[in-house]
Amino acid sequence: QVQLVESGGGLVPSGGSLRLSCAVSGFVFSSYDMAWFRQAPGKEREFVAYIPRSILTYYADSVKGRFTISRDNAKNTVYLRMNSLKAEDTAVYYCAAARGPTVIRNPHEYDYWGQGTQVTVSS
Repeated sequence: QVQLVESGGGLVPSGGSLRLSCAVSGFVFSSYDMAWFRQAPGKEREFVAYIPRSILTYYADSVKGRFTISRDNAKNTVYLRMNSLKAEDTAVYYCAAARGPTVIRNPHEYDYWGQGTQVTVSS
């Protein structure tokens, strides 16, 4: 019953932009903190961005100033706007939900996950 459905991934040239969306159902969206993680081939899953039940946001150093996380509780959707994309941003991007995480960059603290969407930055 719980679903996190991602969309917006694809192929983009270096310097380009994409916006990922994650539509949530099956739990009370406004009661959960949301985050984005990514995983490149041969590498471990890494934290990208986090937005709790407040206006605060947190970003990995590698994406700070380029990516923006936001949420629309009326639509049960979390977004990740990605600008100035680089080849090293190429990865499968995952949406995740957690209730009261202690260490927000630890993927094991998240209760629900999306299926992942591929982002490929050319060159």
